[in-house]
Amino acid sequence: MNTVKSRRKIPVTSSETTTDSGDKLDQLLLSTAIQNNEDLSPFIRKTFATGKPETLLHHLRHFCRSKESEIEEVCKVHYQDFILAVDDLRSLLSGVETLKSSISDSNRKLQSVAVPLLGSLDEFIEARNKCVNISLAIESLNVCVKVMEICTRVNFHLRNDSFYMALKCVDLIEREFIGKVPSSTLRRMLEKVIPAIRLDIERRIGKEFGDWLVEIRTVSRNLGQVAIGQASAGRQREEELRIRQRQAEEQSRLSVRDTVYALEEAEDDGVVGGGDGGGDGGGGGALGFDLTPLYRSYHIHQTLGLEDGFKKYYFENRKLQLTSDFQVSSMTPFLESHQTFFAQIAGFFIVEDRVLRTGGGLVNKMEVENLWDTAVSKMCSVLEDQFSRMRTANHLLLIKDYVSLLGVTLRRYGYSVDALLDVLNKHRDKYHELLLSDCRKQIAEALAADKFEQMWMNKEYEYSMNVLSFQIQTSDIVPAFPYIAPFSSTVPDCCRIVRSFIEDSVSFMSHGGQLDFYDVVKKYLDRLLTEVLDDALLKLISTSISGVNQAMVVAANMAVLERACDFFFRHAAKLSGIPLRMVERSRRQFPLTKARDAAEEMLSSLLKKKVDGFMTLIENVNWMVDEPPQTENEYVNEVIIFLETLLSTAQQILPGQVLKRVLQDVLTHISESIVNFLVSDSVKRFSLNAVMGIDVDIKLLESFAENQASLVSEEEAIQLKKALVEARQLVNLLTSNNPENFLNPVIREKSYNALDYRKVGIISEKLKDPSERLFGTFGSRGYKANPKKKSLDSLIKRLKDVN
Repeated sequence: MNTVKSRRKIPVTSSETTTDSGDKLDQLLLSTAIQNNEDLSPFIRKTFATGKPETLLHHLRHFCRSKESEIEEVCKVHYQDFILAVDDLRSLLSGVETLKSSISDSNRKLQSVAVPLLGSLDEFIEARNKCVNISLAIESLNVCVKVMEICTRVNFHLRNDSFYMALKCVDLIEREFIGKVPSSTLRRMLEKVIPAIRLDIERRIGKEFGDWLVEIRTVSRNLGQVAIGQASAGRQREEELRIRQRQAEEQSRLSVRDTVYALEEAEDDGVVGGGDGGGDGGGGGALGFDLTPLYRSYHIHQTLGLEDGFKKYYFENRKLQLTSDFQVSSMTPFLESHQTFFAQIAGFFIVEDRVLRTGGGLVNKMEVENLWDTAVSKMCSVLEDQFSRMRTANHLLLIKDYVSLLGVTLRRYGYSVDALLDVLNKHRDKYHELLLSDCRKQIAEALAADKFEQMWMNKEYEYSMNVLSFQIQTSDIVPAFPYIAPFSSTVPDCCRIVRSFIEDSVSFMSHGGQLDFYDVVKKYLDRLLTEVLDDALLKLISTSISGVNQAMVVAANMAVLERACDFFFRHAAKLSGIPLRMVERSRRQFPLTKARDAAEEMLSSLLKKKVDGFMTLIENVNWMVDEPPQTENEYVNEVIIFLETLLSTAQQILPGQVLKRVLQDVLTHISESIVNFLVSDSVKRFSLNAVMGIDVDIKLLESFAENQASLVSEEEAIQLKKALVEARQLVNLLTSNNPENFLNPVIREKSYNALDYRKVGIISEKLKDPSERLFGTFGSRGYKANPKKKSLDSLIKRLKDVN
């Protein structure tokens, strides 16, 4: 929109006074619009609308004439100045002509003088151009020479496999020379060859890296075997150190004087680059594994700008190698291949630990941990599968030991092995069940091979191997040889089996992450003794013992095994690192009690059968003898002769306690046999004189019991004598003047507590005789006045009432 300007008035000339007022107004408006630079289209439309274009043209011509008049006025005002300017210009033209002539003369003179100089200048310029061209050529040649020298160095480095130096030379050419090379042919050649050189270097370093990947698998297996071997040697040194420490502590505890000892400090294991040890990235220390090809390849790829691609390529290839290492051959038993399997994995992660610490970011910790988690998961799966198939404890133990050494080895490198140890602990019960099964078979074979004869030992080493090694000796004095042991071959054979069980159990429990495992070993040792050995001995006693000598040897074996059991628990504590004083404080009951009791019962049973054979001679006794016998009856002589013969052999084999228990049982049986014979129908009646004869027999047996004080203590000899208490109390009752006292509870408890009132009633009736002859010896006042007879009759009557 045009800006509205202030309108100025147009003066009216005298010539225009004659125009009518309408035309004047239109002319005035048109002039104003033109001066104000307004749009004339309204005037044009109006003119053509009225059909008078001539009027518009007339107004326009009039406006032009008015402006010409104004221009003329202006020109008139400035005409004088114009005339003056024209005069000045004409005078200037005359001076210019003069100056032009002067300049022409000076130019002719200058040209005449400068022509020779210009020739010399042209010659100079030409010479200078030649010099510049020669300098440029020399400079270009120098550049080409330098480029060729660098190319020569590149070829030299390529021939010597110095890929990094070759790449640095190629980079130098690209960075500083390729844009300066004057020869287009040489430049094109360089542009074509440089990428080819890089590709060739990449190919050659890739082949070198591939060869290293193949080689590192073999190296890793050997590396794992060496590392695990070092862990095994370190464990052995620790065991020896602990043994010396326990021995020193035991000597210090038992010795009266102060025992001075020193423990040797374990030397450094020299484990393969483990822990935080330094070292460059190339070598592998004493184990001889070389990472130089890997780091060289990594460095070259970094130089080529392919660092990320090489990292990925390396990780993927190593992951594939680890996956390949997980394959368990079905053609080879796992027992034979497990060491190679675990050593390969151990070597793999030892290498990865070195690469992580010295590789300059080739792998990161998260990647290695992910690989380790995968490996642990696979190893646990393999162990679970293989353990589930195993049926031999020794095989399981061998694999467990190697896996625990693997754990010790890799824990030194910061890897977590808790999952592996959990798998081992999970199969603890199965291992001990297999071990118990193996021991059950071995014990059965050992018992089946026993001839129940005392062992002969001709040499001291045999005594040490069969007696001292199990601490079953009764004296610290070494006996003379040949030595006849008071036990059969069963004892050392079973002791060896049990000791092997303890050592295998401790070996399985050791190095499994559990420090205090004595209670576990003790639990399974109890099971071995109570469920396996005790049951096997019970079966042996019930099925294979047929003679007194065999039963005596078995009973003697049980006494020796009782001492051996103390050794077993001490040995288990010692191997478990538990102080022996703690075991001594918690001494428990003999675990083979059932077998011991069965052996003694079997021996007693066989002896009773022998005694019963001699006791049949009691039928030859005259039960109605008129006079008291002065000597013992025949049966008791035979019994005593048999017992004395038995003791002469038994005292060399059986301990005093066992001998006392067996002999006491036999004497009790003899006493019961005498009483039971009087109760039986074999004796219809007997006289008091016959009772006197039985009294003589019992005194003889009591004297025999008292004479055994040399074999047992005096107190135990008294206990042997008390084994005849039933027969003794019966004789005392029958020979007493007042048998009716048996009915007195106080007297009965004091003097007749071993007697059964039923048996007393039966025997008392057999002693009853209506004739004077039977009780004539009881008093001098006749049968009717005999108080003993009356007391006996009263006893019989009251016992009948009780019955």
